[in-house]
Amino acid sequence: MEFDQLIKRINELSRKFKAEGLTESEKEEQTLLRNEYRARVIGNLSSHLDSMKIQYPDGSIKDVKRK
Repeated sequence: MEFDQLIKRINELSRKFKAEGLTESEKEEQTLLRNEYRARVIGNLSSHLDSMKIQYPDGSIKDVKRK
């Protein structure tokens, strides 16, 4: 599923939940979609952080490392 479609479906389920409630299968779908969204956002953020470099005042450049 494309990222835009994923967000659209999450929002549809959220609006339905507020308006009339969700069935058990829709609740499960919502949970799965939200987990997939979180995983994609975390993966995207990690990718950006892995490619970041910090330039210090002395001119040296170092990669951002995970701790």
